[in-house]
Amino acid sequence: MKIIKKSHIHKPCVGWREWLELPELGIPAVKAKVDTGARTSAIHAFKVEPFQKSKKHYVRFWVHPLQKDKKYKICCEAPLVDYRSVVDSGGHREKRYVIETPVKLGDYIWPIEITLTNRDTMLFRMLLGRTALKGRFVVDPGLSFCIGKLK
Repeated sequence: MKIIKKSHIHKPCVGWREWLELPELGIPAVKAKVDTGARTSAIHAFKVEPFQKSKKHYVRFWVHPLQKDKKYKICCEAPLVDYRSVVDSGGHREKRYVIETPVKLGDYIWPIEITLTNRDTMLFRMLLGRTALKGRFVVDPGLSFCIGKLK
């Protein structure tokens, strides 16, 4: 017998990895791991530089959005939302800059918080955490690229 929770019936399904777009950051495609174990989303960032513009706090950072390609890089700027302590998957505490920006997954677009961290040693350049997913999608860990197709 299959049991389906009523609250999940009309939610779209995402796989354990999806292609995302971060339009306001100028990132047309980044392969993200959908990680319900991570509270906050994270993106690989290097040369992270906080600065002020019009008396507001911003952060400038560079991104290698494509796995295994360190030549292609994008310079991004975003208003700074927070600077908070995050525990990584290895249990290490790290202070990270936090930004808020829209994420686009297929035809869906909504604002999420993203922490900036060095993910050079990680397989995925971005994690889409459970806070970003909450109430919007159902995750099927047996599927990949259900919604976010690379064009």
